[in-house]
Amino acid sequence: MTHDTKSDDSGTDIRPATPEEFGLVQVWWGDGKGKTTAALGMGFRAAGHGYRVHLLQFMKGGAGTVEDARGEYAAIEALPTFTYERTGEYGWHGFSDGSDDDDHAAKARAALARAREAFDEGYDMLVLDEVLYAANRGLVDPEDVVDLVESKPDDLELVLTGGHDRPEYVTDRADLVTNVRKEVHPIEAGQGARKGTEY
Repeated sequence: MTHDTKSDDSGTDIRPATPEEFGLVQVWWGDGKGKTTAALGMGFRAAGHGYRVHLLQFMKGGAGTVEDARGEYAAIEALPTFTYERTGEYGWHGFSDGSDDDDHAAKARAALARAREAFDEGYDMLVLDEVLYAANRGLVDPEDVVDLVESKPDDLELVLTGGHDRPEYVTDRADLVTNVRKEVHPIEAGQGARKGTEY
């Protein structure tokens, strides 16, 4: 199914039809910095062409609160065809951040259900940020991620990010698999996440 061109109240076209080349599954995983950054870059590029993009973040840490953090949220809000939701805990599962494991799991499962709902909302690209991390950590069942991939609309570009462990359960179902590898990372020298680069 190709979405019709969207029009404003005057009948002027404001969004082109989904490109025929869309519909691939992308997997971005690895221990290096840049998985979310790459996915956001593609999202901004697609939105720049007028395509409808939605970012669904399963979990994200970095700053003290949502209110003082996400530079990407402010950038997304400036684009009329790019939207986002942050459904997971504000903090990283497995880290000493005071967050509750059961709460992480419940919110990750809810995010997976929300992703399935998004299939029916006419997006051209759906980015599931940190979904692979959630699966690798056991917050969602990897088979549920596989089922999600297999049931996506044919013309939806689906981008999955996250995790340091190769997501074997989904790599053979992906059209693009990228391992983002770390050689040197400033965290090893004690540098924390920096506003404007990591969030």
